[in-house]
Amino acid sequence: MQVSFIVITVVITYMVLMLLVGWYSKNMISDNKDFMVAGRRLGPILMAGTLAATEIGGGSSLGVVQQGMGKFGISSAWYVITMGIAFVILTFLAPKFRAATVKTVPEYFRRRYGKLPGIVTAIIMFLPLVGATAAQMIASAVILSTMVGISFQFSVIVICIIVTIYSIMGGLWSVTLTDFIQVFFIVFGMAVAIPYALGLAGGWQNVVANVPPQTFDIFKGYDAADVISLTIMYVTTFTVGQEAVSRYYAARDGKAAQKGSILAALINFIYGFIPAILGITVLALINMGSFDASLFNDVGSRYALPVLAIHAMPPLICGILFAGIISATMSSASSDLLGAGSIFANDIYREIINPAATDNDVMKITRITMVCSGLLSMLVALFNTSSIITILMFSFTLRAAGAFFPYVLGHYWKGASCAGTMASLVCGTLIVVYLEQFSKGLLFGVKIGQPILPGLIIGFISFILFSKFFPPHTLSTELTPDKHES
Repeated sequence: MQVSFIVITVVITYMVLMLLVGWYSKNMISDNKDFMVAGRRLGPILMAGTLAATEIGGGSSLGVVQQGMGKFGISSAWYVITMGIAFVILTFLAPKFRAATVKTVPEYFRRRYGKLPGIVTAIIMFLPLVGATAAQMIASAVILSTMVGISFQFSVIVICIIVTIYSIMGGLWSVTLTDFIQVFFIVFGMAVAIPYALGLAGGWQNVVANVPPQTFDIFKGYDAADVISLTIMYVTTFTVGQEAVSRYYAARDGKAAQKGSILAALINFIYGFIPAILGITVLALINMGSFDASLFNDVGSRYALPVLAIHAMPPLICGILFAGIISATMSSASSDLLGAGSIFANDIYREIINPAATDNDVMKITRITMVCSGLLSMLVALFNTSSIITILMFSFTLRAAGAFFPYVLGHYWKGASCAGTMASLVCGTLIVVYLEQFSKGLLFGVKIGQPILPGLIIGFISFILFSKFFPPHTLSTELTPDKHES
């Protein structure tokens, strides 16, 4: 496909802007707290922008368009809308998250339950961030390779370099400020594509007339049980996922955390139907003969949105859309990289490898880890281009199943113990890995929809039972003092 020079120029300009913001953000970093949690100074607006941009990624743009033109139809919007529902639920927990004054989730586990749970949590949460980053690099490279006509592999390398550079310069400040710009590109770029797509199809009535009636069934692809499962998955993973919960840690105070969470939910509610409608419109164009389905034979239906943009939109608007899609994926990738670096440096390096590490040492190791994680994610992306959403769901589920209840209930239940936490971490994680990788979703011969549910159930039962049988020495929800905090 031939792409206008204007489109390429817009996207390159956007990428240069991200690098400039990263360079500017490095001036806001004076210590490790600034780097990891933005000095705990984020207000509601910045927090909402970075929360929404972090979670609206490749699955929420390319993935939902792909589902919308497939068997899911309009119900593919639930993939994004349930994120908004999760943010609403988290407003009730946000003040507790902020009040803990930790930098990472494993730090909470260490100071609440002991060193061993902290280490295990760090390992469980570090590894999936590589898969999540790889998924976002795949989505970004899809767009870049389509636009410029370069290979997918080379596109992955370019994306890896840009994301890693601006992320390591300013830490969470860099990620937050770039996210704030990116969320505009994401929502505006995708929304402005709709009228052009409908114009190519001859109007909404033509779209409706050229797709099956069940396409507009809100529960066609995702039924009510799937919606509940998605919401549970997002609540659990946003709660314990470093790339999301770090925003609550970084909020100015509990009120700012709550307001930011509500605003992020509104962005998701507004955005949710946009990629679904674009996917349906592509399906209509194929059925009308305006698009040849063979366009996707070689590269796959993940290219549906770029193909639509090139055919339907003027170069400037097409460039903004492409920048928006790359914004969605790059913002998520940068957050995952920062999460991986923070967890390794704060909870593995400082606690195991070099307990005498200074604040500057930890910041340096965080940056080195981000570079290494970026390279590892790049390798995963280069050799695995399977479904974006599948990769994301497994990464989310793996880390959430065992950690969710010890983390949330630890803020409220004085009887939560180290033994209960370890039992939940081990049992919840193992059941997810078993269902995903070995049993093909079967548990005792019964087909399980989302492995997050049995993982959570097993984790919860293990947590309660072992906490009861092996209670803590002291009944308290208070954290031990941070020995590294000056």
